[in-house]
Amino acid sequence: MPKVEIYTQFMCPYCARAIKLLTEKGVAFTEIDAPSGSAARQAAFERSGGKTSVPQIFINDVGIGGCDDMMALNRAGKLDALLAG
Repeated sequence: MPKVEIYTQFMCPYCARAIKLLTEKGVAFTEIDAPSGSAARQAAFERSGGKTSVPQIFINDVGIGGCDDMMALNRAGKLDALLAG
């Protein structure tokens, strides 16, 4: 099973949408609370190459972007392959 991490913020609809998709797919993930100005948000910024929005999603330590990026991978049929290994 892949290592999936998602940096989120309270009351973020995109975060909720991303978590919903991962949950529907039965994927175990680690949610990291990353409110604006926090050390966790800074870590997400550094890991993602400077992206400031949440969620930031990492599969096996590779950033795939945010919610819209993950949804696009899913529509293209590429997300399941990333989550399989």
